[in-house]
Parts: sequence; structure tokens; C-alpha cells
Amino acid sequence: MAEAPPPAPARCGVVALMGASNAGKSTLVNALVGQKLAIVSPKVQTTRTRLLGIALAGPAQLLLFDTPGLFAPRRAIERAMLAEARDAARDADIRLLLVDAVRPVVPDALADLGAEDAPSWLVLNKVDLVAKDQLLPLAARLTAGASFARVFMVSALTGDGVADLRAALAAAVPEGPWLYPEDQLTDAPARLLAAELTREQLFLQLGQELPYATAVLPETFETRADGSIAIRQQILVERDSQKAIVLGRGGARIRAIGEAARRAIGEALGARVHLFLHVRVEPGWSEDARMLKALGLQAPGRR
Repeated sequence: MAEAPPPAPARCGVVALMGASNAGKSTLVNALVGQKLAIVSPKVQTTRTRLLGIALAGPAQLLLFDTPGLFAPRRAIERAMLAEARDAARDADIRLLLVDAVRPVVPDALADLGAEDAPSWLVLNKVDLVAKDQLLPLAARLTAGASFARVFMVSALTGDGVADLRAALAAAVPEGPWLYPEDQLTDAPARLLAAELTREQLFLQLGQELPYATAVLPETFETRADGSIAIRQQILVERDSQKAIVLGRGGARIRAIGEAARRAIGEALGARVHLFLHVRVEPGWSEDARMLKALGLQAPGRR
């Protein structure tokens, strides 16, 4: 009887997803992992910190970093977000540059991200929204003069091409032991995931500009005797007028935000959730190094 072939060696590597805001990085991380971890909204610059998603593909463990979108920063929080993306690029074994095939933008900031030793792959996303005869010319234009090792065309939303990308990443990351247990999907604490899901509702339920003046600060996270989880969070705003908008008439808007966030957190954690939200005015929080650190960001110059 023929002997069974030896098992494939374990592989493990860091993959940094980079690109302009709204290129679909968070949606692709969720698709590669197979479960929602990163928050998603139609607004730009939703992602503020790099989030680790852990995907398995055969003998390979992929450590996927969802990074803030690349743009020209103005405020301290935006400079900290760009630093998060820069750190992810520096740590990566493979960099994926995501480009929205509908609105193809390659950020100028990409040239300043270093990590020359890490191969870069071009990933055209949202290809389901573009005529097929336009995709090859677009890929040719984006790769002209660039040093992309590979090119992929996917729709993170529908899943088209995602399995092929996952398999290619699994074959390309270095051999080595897995760094996380098989059933672990992220290294983010549950309290921070809960805060992100509340922040997602701020982006979905508030107007165009106000979400950028808000943040969600975890306060307490307590598992009760009956297995339910009691969570208290502060929603930071910069002005009293913004607090009034978040609260809504008679508290209607904050109730709607809290109800939707509670459902999302409960689904993510697999438990009944009691969510208590408090809106607090914190002038200039987005320029305050102390507040940025509490939110998981480090002010540039303090690294």
C-alpha cells in the first residue's frame, strides 16, 4: 500500500490591507476571515486603528491587518491613523493594495510607507460593479511602472474571487508555526470590539460630518451570573451642539443607536447584552494624546 504523503508544513504570515478610504479593506478582511470583525460604513475613514483578523486556509494561518485609509492627514487623530497604516506595512510579509474598481485611486501616501522587502499585490475590488471589458485596461494602467508581484480581481461584498485570493496568500506566506489558536479570529479584546460596533452605528445613523467628531470609549465590561454581559460606554463629542444631535429629540436617536449596537454586539459575542451609553462633551479630544491613547491610537512622535 502506498504511503500517505507527509502533511503540508504549517505556514503563518502577516498581510497588511492598504488603500484609499472606502476601497473595501474592512469588507475584504471580514470576507477572508468568514465572519464580521471590522466595522463597515459607506462613509470614508471609518477605520481608525489597525484591526487583526485571523483567517485559516489549509495549513496556513493568515494574520490580516485592516488599516485606516490613506489620505492627507490634518488633525492629530488623522496623523495617528496614518502612523497605524505605516506600522502595519512595516510588519507585513505581504501588502495588499486595494483599489476601488469603480473609483480607482492610488493614494500618494502609499509611496511613503516603506516595507521595501515585502511584496505588494494589487487587488481590484468591487469588480461586480464594473463592465468586464474595462477591468484588464484598468489593471494595466495601475500596474504600469509599478512593482506589483500579483494582481487579483475580487468583490469583497459578493465573495467573487475571495477564495482564490485566500488560497494564493496561504501559499505565499512563510513556513512557520501558527501564532494563535485555531478557533481565534482576532486579538482585539471583546470590550474594544463592542466599542467599535457602537461606533459603526454612529457612522450609519448620524449625518455626513458628525461621526468624525465622535469616538466611543469603553468604560466597563462585566459578565453577569446569568451569562449576559453589561457594557458601559462613553460617546465623546467636541461640542454641546453635537451632544444634542447624538441624543436626538427626547433621546430618540441615542436609543436607536444603542438598540442597533446592542443587537450587533450580542450577535458578535453570542450573548445577551445590556448596553448603557453616556454622551460626554470632551473639547478637542481628537488632538489630545491622552484621549487618543485611550482609544487605541498613539499620537505621532510618541512611538
